Amino acid sequence: MLPSLLGHTFAELEQRLEADGLRPVHAGALWRALHQGPLAPALDDHSGMVPPLRRWLNEHVEVDLTARLPELSHVVPSEDGLTHKLLLRLADGQEIETVIMGYPGRFTACLSTQAGCALGCVFCATGQMGFSRHLRAGEVVAQVAVARRFLHDRGLKGPRNLVLMGMGEPLHNYENVMQALDILRDDRGHGIGPARVTISTVGLVPAIRRFTEEGRPYHLAVSLHAADDEERSRLLPVNRRWPLPELIDACRDYTGRTGRKIFFGWTLIAGRNDTPEQARKVAALLQGLNAHVNLIPLNPTGGFAGHGPAEEAARAFHRILRAGGIPSTLRQRRGIDVAAGCGQLSARNARFSR
Repeated sequence: MLPSLLGHTFAELEQRLEADGLRPVHAGALWRALHQGPLAPALDDHSGMVPPLRRWLNEHVEVDLTARLPELSHVVPSEDGLTHKLLLRLADGQEIETVIMGYPGRFTACLSTQAGCALGCVFCATGQMGFSRHLRAGEVVAQVAVARRFLHDRGLKGPRNLVLMGMGEPLHNYENVMQALDILRDDRGHGIGPARVTISTVGLVPAIRRFTEEGRPYHLAVSLHAADDEERSRLLPVNRRWPLPELIDACRDYTGRTGRKIFFGWTLIAGRNDTPEQARKVAALLQGLNAHVNLIPLNPTGGFAGHGPAEEAARAFHRILRAGGIPSTLRQRRGIDVAAGCGQLSARNARFSR
């Protein structure tokens, strides 16, 4: 079966058509059908396409839209009315989750980049699943198309922002993720500007350095969660391969060469990393770095016994960071009641009862 057209850049569509004997100029009509408008892809509507392109589509491409996009097999709305977790079934039967979060005047889609995850962060439901496979570029793009249709059906626009913080480690699937973002940022289609995209990583240092070298224009977020190697290695096994000094050096190189701020995620776990001592360690670790720390109370998962901090402990941690000159935000938890919060995504979650 030919690769999904959703995973082709505009230039690749031109090349594919030319290889099959069509003029590359027809790529414009095909691209619009794939990526323009809230109901894209719309390959079942051949109106406006020249006869050679219509014949090519009939010969080479399945035009049934349900075969084009992942099956939206279940939706769980949060009680807040603003967050929806979508269960998507891919062509090979793998299941992933995409989350739509509503904010004043905009919607953000939280995208998955892998089925499962190989990095095994102990408090993350996806990490507890193990790794199945990387998502292809078209499967990442398709999540945005599903989100757009979902919102359009409710009379809403979007999503306006993307965060690659769903199932999987985005920088472990580097090639497919960057290909997908090249497609999504194209002004002839989705047109989601780089300034509205954030890529999260648990600290794959070589990939961060590659990201820096290539001048990728997206925001970078790093899951930190501990300010010393011993504790961070217990929480995030990847730290044993690339410990904190290497990670922070790569982050300093990123901010120095790009001029962009780097965002650090800190999941507050009661009695482990929510203490004043830990807050002072974080402030010392990040001194002089163009950074912002997002503090997120732990979201519960069945495979981890820890729990979130007391409200005063979280506020005290926040105050110490700010007093130490480190910009930070104490984030509200979203979608906890439907296991759609940070670290909770797992397509095997029992809340998806079918």
